[in-house]
Formats: sequence, C-alpha cells, structure tokens
Amino acid sequence: MTAASSSDRFPPDPAWRGRLGAACIALALLWPMLAWTEFKPWLLLDRQSLAAAGRFIASFAPPAHSKEFLLLVLQATWQTVAMATAGLVLALAGAAPLAIIAAERLSVSGIGTARIGALGRVGRRAARWLLILLRSVPELVWALLFVRIAGLGPTAGVLAIALTYCGMLGKVYAEIIDSADPQASAALLRNGSGRIAALCYGALPEAASELVSYTVYRWECAIRGSVVMGFVGAGGLGQRMDESMKMLAGGEVATMLIIFVLLVAGADGVSKLLRRRLA
Repeated sequence: MTAASSSDRFPPDPAWRGRLGAACIALALLWPMLAWTEFKPWLLLDRQSLAAAGRFIASFAPPAHSKEFLLLVLQATWQTVAMATAGLVLALAGAAPLAIIAAERLSVSGIGTARIGALGRVGRRAARWLLILLRSVPELVWALLFVRIAGLGPTAGVLAIALTYCGMLGKVYAEIIDSADPQASAALLRNGSGRIAALCYGALPEAASELVSYTVYRWECAIRGSVVMGFVGAGGLGQRMDESMKMLAGGEVATMLIIFVLLVAGADGVSKLLRRRLA
C-alpha cells in the first residue's frame, strides 16, 4: 500500500482566492492610512533616539524609595483611585436611567403586545442620542474643558470621567439587557409590571454577572484615564508622573509605574472575585 501524497493529506484550501483577495484589499486600504499618518517606526532605531531612550531607561534603576517621596506618591495614588471611583459612581447614576429608557427589552412594544407611542419613540431616541453625545467626546477633552472652568485639580477629572463613562455604560448596559433572556422581563411587563420591576426581577438576574464584569472593567479603565488626565492638570498620579518626567527623574517614574501596574492588577483581581461570586 503506497503512502498518500502530500496533496491528498493536505488538500488545498478552496477559499484561498477569496482570502488572498481580502488581504490585498485590506493592505491597499491600510497603506494609504499609514502613509497619511507618516508612520515611520524605523525612526525608533535612530542612533540618537536609542541613546536618549537608553539613558532615560537606565535612570529607572533603582526606583525612588525615600519616605517623603513614597508618602507623596501614595497620596497621589489615593487621589487617582478616588477620582476614578467618584467619576464612575456619577456615571452610573446617569447611565442606569438612560439605559432603562434606551433598552428595547424593557418596553411593552418589545414583547409585541402594543405599538410604541410617539412620546416613547422620542424619549428612546433622545436617550440614545444623549449617550452617543456623551461617549463621543473623550474624557481627556472633557478634562481640558473642565480644567479651564473649575481650575486645576481632581474636580475636572471626576466630571470628565462621569460624562464620558455615562455614555459608555448606558450604551453597553442597554445592549446587555436587550441580549439577556427575555422571558422573565416579558412576563412581568405583560402582566402590568413597570420597567423598574421588570429590570430588577427579570433582566438584572439574567445579566448581573456581565453587568458587574463590565462595570469593574470600566472602573479599571477609569483608573487609567485618571492617570492620563493628570497630565493636563487634573491631579492624581498622572500629574506627579508628568512633573517627574519633565525633570527626567527616572527613579521616580519607575516607582509610579510600578504602583500603576499594581493598581490595574488589583482592579483585575476585584473583577475576578465579583464574577466568581455571581457565577
């Protein structure tokens, strides 16, 4: 019995022409974008750039660990966490009612027993457009605006996170509610229940794990965003890091980077713990 040829063991992919064509089209679309943005990664390999980067990275060791500096960094870290948490709580306060209005699952028309009225259509569309408006403006832009209005400090960061994350949370909450099992909430609405009751006793138990997981993930993103907004004067760890980078104090930057990594790891651990409890 002869051994099977390689073509018999590995038949050609019948869709190779389509995949090759799609790859060529993607490359043809990507290349002008890279050229337009002047994407030149080889500049990173320039001798002067590498020498400057090497000197700065070498200054990371050892990380700064004086008592006065660590106390200052811990205060800035606590301010960053407080900024992210306060902003997210305010965002939740706005996102929850907007998500209830925008969700199709929490309406009588969604279960097919009635037609939605003109007022309901206008309210739902207005809620969706408001969510689009809020999440369309990055939190960094909101922070720049509020720094001009409220001055330097964490107030600008809290308001920026609240507005942007209200739009993000409201949109995703509505989608999670709409994708949950509709039987419980539909039965409640069909029997005359209000939206709040249908949400609390029908949709939330089905989607609780996903809602909590996304909320904690957004809290983690808010912590990262708080650090970035510190570079425009919103306070917290980012503002301290900006000052240290301007002074080329690599040891201080290294310490703050380590603390930042620990913050994100802690947020990830909280997310896993909550998902395990709700599983």
